[in-house]
Amino acid sequence: MFLRKDNTLKWKWIGIGAIITAVFVMFGLFGMDKILHQIIHRPECNPWIVGNGFLCAVAVMLGKIFSTKVWLFGSLFWVIVFFFYKAFTNENDFRYAFIKIKNSYAFYVFASVVSALIVTGILKYFIGRSRPMLYDALGITTFRPFIWDSIFNSMPSGHSAAAFAGFVMIGMLSPRVKWLTWTLAILVAVSRVYVGAHWASDVIFGAFIGMVVADIVKWALKKINSK
Repeated sequence: MFLRKDNTLKWKWIGIGAIITAVFVMFGLFGMDKILHQIIHRPECNPWIVGNGFLCAVAVMLGKIFSTKVWLFGSLFWVIVFFFYKAFTNENDFRYAFIKIKNSYAFYVFASVVSALIVTGILKYFIGRSRPMLYDALGITTFRPFIWDSIFNSMPSGHSAAAFAGFVMIGMLSPRVKWLTWTLAILVAVSRVYVGAHWASDVIFGAFIGMVVADIVKWALKKINSK
């Protein structure tokens, strides 16, 4: 999205995207999040339990299948598989495998997801926004920064960041499936609001982080691998 075909970044568009994202986040914080929460969220849909209707089941399954842990360990698994495949098919040449792995699709996706999760993890810790569940239970929305507690790490959405980082990277590497990867990334993000795990501004913020990180990682790795 922010990367040209000649592997140069559209810094101006990244800046514009950051401003637009900040505006949406501010609108969310000052009331729009609560309105969208009431419209999209289904109180009977538990984010950890599959059930309570077809849409709820789909939303919960999307959260489970494309969770941050699945993205992280799934992409790492394929990096390891590719590494040993290259080594064993080239007379156990692990140096050759190391050189090849840095330019593999698996490593691009892994690096993108890891980078996005590091960024979101840091921001969650410093922002400390409470999740919608606290609002549903007590009518409270608050911020508790510097606390490693799940209830206070709502912003930005890690699910959305990982999904957009991974799927956008896959779409860039395989343009023919870009329509599918973008669709899945959007569905994962919306599902987090539907099940009440995140506010709308959380997933918008997370999605933007994922998109930008994917572009920057691809740009950086292409530069490194071309040397």
